[in-house]
Amino acid sequence: MILTLLRLFWSFVKIGFTSFGGLSMIPLISHEVISNGWMSLSEVSDIVAIAEMTPGPLGLNCATFAGIHAAGIPGAVIANLGVLAPTFTLTAIVGAFFQKFQKSRRMEQLLTGVRPVCIGLLAGVIASFCQTNYVVDSVISPQAILIGVIDLALLLHWKVSIPKVILLSAVLGLILFR
Repeated sequence: MILTLLRLFWSFVKIGFTSFGGLSMIPLISHEVISNGWMSLSEVSDIVAIAEMTPGPLGLNCATFAGIHAAGIPGAVIANLGVLAPTFTLTAIVGAFFQKFQKSRRMEQLLTGVRPVCIGLLAGVIASFCQTNYVVDSVISPQAILIGVIDLALLLHWKVSIPKVILLSAVLGLILFR
C-alpha cells in the first residue's frame, strides 16, 4: 500500500510539473494511470467525463478519482497533494521573481512554443478516446456518433450549457443503447 501511495504521489507530481492544467493534463493522466495498471483506457475516459462534470479543476478531480481507484481515500489525498505540489512550488518561485518574468521575451517565446505541443497531445487523447467512446464490440457505433454530432451542434451552434448537453447525452445513450 505504501509503495502504491508513493507511486501515486510521484506520478501526479510529474503530471503537475509537466502539464499546464485543464485539458493538457489528460494525456499525462491517461499515460500514468494506464502504465501503472491503476485503470484501463475505458476507465480513464469515464473519470475524465466525471471530472469535467464535477465542480473544481480537472486535474484535481482526476487525481481524486484515480487515487480512490488505486488506493482508496489515502490514494485520493496523496494524488491531490502530488498534483498540487508543483503548483505551490512554481507559484512561490514565480512570485519571488515576478517582475523579471513579467517582461521576459524568452518566457513569452517559451509559452508560444508550448501551445502546439499541448494541441498535439490533446489530438492524441481525442483519437484514443474516440476508440473507447465510438467503437462498440470492435464496430463503429452509429448511435454513439449520432450522440457526438448532436452534442457538438448543441455546444457550438446553439450554445447549450454543458450540464444540459451531458444530461441529454445520458438520456440519448439510455434510449439508443437500452
